[in-house]
Amino acid sequence: MQTQILERMESEVRTYSRSFPVVFTQAKGARLNTEDGKEYIDFLAGAGTLNYGHNNDKIKQALVDYLTSDGIVHGLDMWTKAKREYLEALEEVIFKPRGLDYKVHLPGPTGTNAVEAAIRLARVATGRHNIVSFTNGFHGVTMGALATTGNSKFREATGGIPLQGASFVPYDGYLGEQVDTLDYFEKLLGDKSGGLDRPAGVLIETVQGEGGINVAGIEWLKRLEQICRDHDLLLIIDDIQAGCGRTGKFFSFEHAGITPDIITNSKSLSGYGLPFAHVLMRPDLDKWKPGQYNGTFRGFNLAFTTAAAAIREYWSNDKLERDVQRKGRIVEDRFQKIAAWLTEQGHPASERGRGLMRGLDVGTGDIADKITAQAFKNGLIVETCGPDDQVIKCLCPLTISDEDLVDGLDILEASAKQAL
Repeated sequence: MQTQILERMESEVRTYSRSFPVVFTQAKGARLNTEDGKEYIDFLAGAGTLNYGHNNDKIKQALVDYLTSDGIVHGLDMWTKAKREYLEALEEVIFKPRGLDYKVHLPGPTGTNAVEAAIRLARVATGRHNIVSFTNGFHGVTMGALATTGNSKFREATGGIPLQGASFVPYDGYLGEQVDTLDYFEKLLGDKSGGLDRPAGVLIETVQGEGGINVAGIEWLKRLEQICRDHDLLLIIDDIQAGCGRTGKFFSFEHAGITPDIITNSKSLSGYGLPFAHVLMRPDLDKWKPGQYNGTFRGFNLAFTTAAAAIREYWSNDKLERDVQRKGRIVEDRFQKIAAWLTEQGHPASERGRGLMRGLDVGTGDIADKITAQAFKNGLIVETCGPDDQVIKCLCPLTISDEDLVDGLDILEASAKQAL
């Protein structure tokens, strides 16, 4: 494989090519192929961007048909047939069956664009500046989103510019299983000397991805929603990684039966790995003036096309939803067994997650790196997360076959035993 020009010309900021230093050429479903003929099972799936797998035939056909018809590719925020068909699919298949009523803001192509727009909208709508975020949260690396992100690795890379406009409170379980961290948050809100500027909104992931597959409890989320209602705070759900079916529901907050004021989606929203993001907001919160928050690529019609196809194909019934929950139980069971073996070897480990967003906490980043490096040698691509990169994270495609899923888990288990 020729990697010299890649190593020489690409910035040092690159990450995944360091963990997986091969040249990929083709992909299908849950498998990737390299220039030198090796095949890998993919438990990374574009960091959760390929929920329907690589080059999904049904979604790809919609894209090919659109391109061969000379459909509009770039349209700023002008009205196009592709945009109309996406909004129709979103309303008919996603909103109406769930009793949801949102307006749609298309801010630009990535998750951090959506978060920036969401928190700025919260400030515009309320006239307040402070956004409450949570320990171990990750919401993006542009300045506004970064201010709400906990990890110091990202927060340190601002060139000395201070991050402003956000306050952190402990996530569910941060202080131990027996502590309800919302007691602290609610106490701050009611204490005039608590030092917390009255927030515009609360920004949260129901399952923290980059933060370590930390799962907010159902009752905890319900209480958080009630606190927001009681104190007139906007509840903003960052569903960029946990959404689009990853946890077994289209929206991850559906498990708790709550209704956010604002939602951000990206990653698997396009269904095909194309850049795409949106912000969903209660209609009365749409306080933007024309053009006040815009972007050159806010009207990416190829993504509209694939997103509409994915929604209609996979969310018109509950087949995928049930299958994700079934496969999640398979991963949960195997991760628990691997964790038990690691614990027996003197390396305390545990499993956690929801749906097919699952993590194996092996205690240290060093152990996690050894296992994932060995897994790569054995034909599995899987990454780590958490404050010390101590959690091995499974984000396999939701459409992965049972055979590929079990084969990938077999590789991971064998790699753990080989590495340790």
